[in-house]
Amino acid sequence: MLNFEEIINIDNIKSAAFEWRKNVPFPHFYVDNFFKNDVAKDLESEFPDFEDKTWYEYGNALEIKKLCNNWNAFPKLTYSVFSYLNSDEFLKPFSDILFGKEILFPDYGLNGGGWHIHKKGGKLNTHLDYSLHPKLGLQRKINIIIYLNSEWNTNWGGSLGLWSNKNRQPDKLEREIEAVFNRAVIFDTTCNSWHGLPNPLTCPDNQYRKSMAVYYLTEPPVGVDSRGKALFAPSENQKENQEVLELIKKRSDVNLSSEVYRENKL
Repeated sequence: MLNFEEIINIDNIKSAAFEWRKNVPFPHFYVDNFFKNDVAKDLESEFPDFEDKTWYEYGNALEIKKLCNNWNAFPKLTYSVFSYLNSDEFLKPFSDILFGKEILFPDYGLNGGGWHIHKKGGKLNTHLDYSLHPKLGLQRKINIIIYLNSEWNTNWGGSLGLWSNKNRQPDKLEREIEAVFNRAVIFDTTCNSWHGLPNPLTCPDNQYRKSMAVYYLTEPPVGVDSRGKALFAPSENQKENQEVLELIKKRSDVNLSSEVYRENKL
């Protein structure tokens, strides 16, 4: 089993997390050089080609991307790193840094996690992640997203946007975090945490926005939102598009009392 000293720059996490609860619009921070550099490079090299059959593809008005959370498809190092990031050896000290005594649980099934890749034109509408894990019944609490394209040019887009919340909808874009190689973005998903990359990427055809994603869970509080799927928001040019609004309803599996749909008069 891998350990902190072999793959993670723990001091970088400790330094970056110092004021994470003070950051707006919801608790978050990012860590540069999250992995040891040689580990990050090797992880990057293990990503399949974009056209590989390994990927599961999303291509619709809300998201254009591919992902893979199939453990059998992960090469040796990627498999080991995902295993490590879901182990007590990593999760206990990581949880202590963020919360002290609050307990975080791994999701060994990588529901929504794993490898993610976007090509030119790829995007992901602003959204809230699922609230309760559809199989475990635990609340989704923390996201870690690590970017792994060493040739990425931030002029191509791909920054992760963070929005404030107003009436259960994204309001103001408060921050954009660039998809810099070996940068990890860590944020609390329980605070109406609207995030996404709704603007299509402008990268060359041979470049891709690559990331690894791991999500952590916690015991659900009383009165927690029971939603088990992501809740998307329409982009500015989609707000009057009934087909898009119906797709949002279908994808999120929420009822018509949701403020998102009431505001759009569904």
